[in-house]
Amino acid sequence: MTLHADAVSTLDSWTPADPAQESLRQAYLGYLAGLPDACSRSCASGHITASALVFDHTGTEVLLTLHPRVGRWLQLGGHCEPTDTSLVGAALREAEEESGIIGLTIDPVPLHLDVHPITCSLGVPTRHFDVRFVVHAPAGAAAVQSAESVDLRWWPVDGLPDDPDGVAGIGRMLAALR
Repeated sequence: MTLHADAVSTLDSWTPADPAQESLRQAYLGYLAGLPDACSRSCASGHITASALVFDHTGTEVLLTLHPRVGRWLQLGGHCEPTDTSLVGAALREAEEESGIIGLTIDPVPLHLDVHPITCSLGVPTRHFDVRFVVHAPAGAAAVQSAESVDLRWWPVDGLPDDPDGVAGIGRMLAALR
């Protein structure tokens, strides 16, 4: 199965918890139906991305990265690569690369969708159609900052950095868990 087909299948089978997320799910499916390259970063009008909200083994802390281009604390994740065959796999790959943590586990059901404008690596304004998943780190996991981050830090769920709902919508993701 191709990444595009997996994205359609994943979103087609997902039942969001609220009407706003259902509306976004339908918009994503329409976008995917119209653009066979919607999962590729070369799709200039916007592209599907995959993110991971990484929790520690107790579920009381989340791992956030201080993104160099955006300048905010965000969940881990990013562009799908040509070698990715699933959104879940892309989100898990991104989480492993950006955290340095081995043994992460991912819930294959999407948690949250978010579309946001961004100027990404191609240097032109575009949109990210982000599909977000919940990931859990094993006990004793120590995060290692990658070159893709200015900083990497565990944050208490009830003590997130200022403006957590900026680009990332971390507060909305946490609310979707309840």
